[in-house]
Amino acid sequence: MAQKNGFEQEKNVDLSRKKLKALPENILGDTSVVQLDLDRNKLKTLVGIEKLRNLRCLILSKNEFSVFPQEISLLQNLEKLYLNQNKLQVIPEGIFNQLHHLKLLKLSLNRLQDLPGDLGQCSKLQYINVSHNLLKEIPVSFLELRNLEELYLEDNKLQKLPPKLFENKALQKFSAARNPLSEPPDEICAGGLKQIRSYFSQISTSEADYIKRVKTMFLGCSMAGKSTLCRSLKQQQAVAVELKDRTIGIEITETQVKDFRFHFWDFAGQEEYYLTHHVFITPQALVILVINLASYQIEEPDSFKKDVAFWINNILMRVPDSVVLPVGTHVDKCSSLEVMMAKKEDIEKRIQQMMKKMKENIQLRMENFSEKNDAELFFDQSNKLNSLMDCDLQVLDLVLIDCTNIKEIKRLQNRILEIVQNKEIFPSIEKKLPYLYKMVESTITDLLIRKEIPEHGIVPLGELLDKINENGGFKKLIEDDLKDILRYLHRIGIIMWYEEISTLAKTIFVKPSFLITLFKLIVRHDLVEQLEKIPKAVLVRERALEKDVHKWIRQYRSNAILDHKAVSALVKHLLQQVSSDGEDDILEEITGNRGQKGKLFNLLEHFEICLAMKPHTSLNPNATVFHPGRRWDYMDCHSNGAYLFPSNLRNAISMGIWKNDKEDDIRVLVYFLPEVPQGFFARLIIRTCSLFSPHWVGFQTCLVVSNSVELLIKEKHEEDQFMEIRCRRPRVTDLRFTWDLILAIIFKLKKLSEQWPGLYYSIRSPCRTKNCHEDFPWPDQDGLSDYMDMAEGEVSTCSEGHRNETELLFPKAERCRRRRTKEAWSPNVYNINATGNISIGTNNTIDVKDQNFDS
Repeated sequence: MAQKNGFEQEKNVDLSRKKLKALPENILGDTSVVQLDLDRNKLKTLVGIEKLRNLRCLILSKNEFSVFPQEISLLQNLEKLYLNQNKLQVIPEGIFNQLHHLKLLKLSLNRLQDLPGDLGQCSKLQYINVSHNLLKEIPVSFLELRNLEELYLEDNKLQKLPPKLFENKALQKFSAARNPLSEPPDEICAGGLKQIRSYFSQISTSEADYIKRVKTMFLGCSMAGKSTLCRSLKQQQAVAVELKDRTIGIEITETQVKDFRFHFWDFAGQEEYYLTHHVFITPQALVILVINLASYQIEEPDSFKKDVAFWINNILMRVPDSVVLPVGTHVDKCSSLEVMMAKKEDIEKRIQQMMKKMKENIQLRMENFSEKNDAELFFDQSNKLNSLMDCDLQVLDLVLIDCTNIKEIKRLQNRILEIVQNKEIFPSIEKKLPYLYKMVESTITDLLIRKEIPEHGIVPLGELLDKINENGGFKKLIEDDLKDILRYLHRIGIIMWYEEISTLAKTIFVKPSFLITLFKLIVRHDLVEQLEKIPKAVLVRERALEKDVHKWIRQYRSNAILDHKAVSALVKHLLQQVSSDGEDDILEEITGNRGQKGKLFNLLEHFEICLAMKPHTSLNPNATVFHPGRRWDYMDCHSNGAYLFPSNLRNAISMGIWKNDKEDDIRVLVYFLPEVPQGFFARLIIRTCSLFSPHWVGFQTCLVVSNSVELLIKEKHEEDQFMEIRCRRPRVTDLRFTWDLILAIIFKLKKLSEQWPGLYYSIRSPCRTKNCHEDFPWPDQDGLSDYMDMAEGEVSTCSEGHRNETELLFPKAERCRRRRTKEAWSPNVYNINATGNISIGTNNTIDVKDQNFDS
């Protein structure tokens, strides 16, 4: 507390999580209160708040306000107002014109469609957050706020941003992600404030183009007819695709239909490729879900689950605002018209039932939270469920098609045109772009046609800039402008540029098809066959023999390990087939050398598809090749190591170290809705293994050890899909350290889950009494300090009356409770930073940095 005028103390009062329905009288009579925290209560009104005439900060987040409390207008000294995560729909005029000192306003996660005009009279406002609302236009009042420094507008219904907003030089931070924007396109807004200002500057000084571009993704099981459909639509004729020509990985093509440019992304349907789908599936695309109607069986529930439900769930979790057009193929192979129509009716009915059941499950979980006595502790989880209820996933009516009939191909094309022209389905299909963007894209295309760019399309940024300036025929382009345009072209899939990877920041993949071909080298269903096809001449150059190939195949089949020499040989063989330009130089650039990792594996590791196994003599000089069931450490298969692909493991790890589960193990269960995303667990394993050197990896299992504490992670597919984190019951002195390990995995899981915005997960600790199926849900956690302070009381009793030691159910902080600030705990074994990464600390203690996950 600070002294006011030398004699009166200013008070910061914390009444959060007190289940308050009205303001306490004893607080209302205290004029020395300058900050009042009422977070997570049950307030609907603020009767009497005007008595706190010196109040400067008022926190009302996560309450039950549906009507804006007008008493706030009387708090004329107010500087900070938090009303996020309530149920506000309207804010009346006459409130903000009284708040002349207001600097911060947080209204995110409400139901606001507009803001009052008098907000513009808050001349000192520096920060506004109205994310996750229903705004369709930028309020005019925002344009009057000349001191506004930060503005957050994510997840609204905005289609245009006014140029005048960005003339405000005070504005330093801005985000409008996940809006259906056309001016500027959302792909440009994702580049940040600087790129938005550059966009409007170019629009104001030159011509602009209106482009209708549609990313169209073909998904579905193997042999459903995706490639046939994709190629037939592109070529405007019935195209038969032989079995040997089926898609490997992803194929990209482009076609023009009327004034629409379609980018077709044909995703292979074999399970081996699912792990890479998340890399390329993006929002605001048309998803064509291809279903083999001939093989679909009404009487087999697994048929719908495999052919339809799996794909819809994964689309929902990854891009919840997608538009999905189911297309039934192979109708010519159905036994009769009646059978075909019965299958169509069954699929559409099951889709409706599936979506309805999902909503019912969400509603049930929300009701479970609301009925709890401590419902305010689960506000964030309830809010996440509420957002899933509002998800905009649209599954259209199933279209039946005979891909051998050109009339039906054209009928499908017309249906696709109807969909993309529908403003209610695609409100921002037409994007306004500066003329310079079109010119740079055209110049890159011309350079490829004239073969002034190598066939593999890998070009240094500086070299690409020089070539564009030499051939573009327009005013000299500066590097910053080129970067803005490349960011846009990357986000729409024309080129690939991974500037967030430091080793690739100066490299442009002008040909995404070649980059995807590199992915195909490794992530493919017939990798063993490809290894067998490596020519002897390539093996000689790699200093390898036929017996080495047999060894590589054995390693891959049994242990999902691929030797670095095998990768190098595969790349050499590929380059001989697709490129004649500087093969040796590009080979080293792609695969790397002893001193540097290659670009291919920078990408594979960035997308968490594999785990590098490097030489690490200080860890275990006698480390052997990994085998399921044996200890695996970083080792040196050859001078450049090898790579583990957890998603390809098919054998469970031997329980020789873990042996068997024990009744007194500490257990934490993480439940997923609607299901565990494909590839999620494999990526979590890769993140986990980057933390702990001693580990054992297997199919749906991972065991790590730290300071003799064993931690097992298992993925389970039962009626409810979940992951289990299990540790041996530690000694009292090791309890804190055990929970630290569990929390390290949970934070990795939490960060990973952000890539699936349509995914909900909840954490529970099961009752420790044998044969009891009750559990204890974990409340919301705003940061690590909340996680580490969950255990309250010595005993917790489940609904069946069983008593449990609380500290074995929830993490428990040390007795000297840390305040929720950026200060650290006393040092311990690991440092957990804001991204969930852990590094070795000192003195065998933990230094845990606070993380704020508040909305």
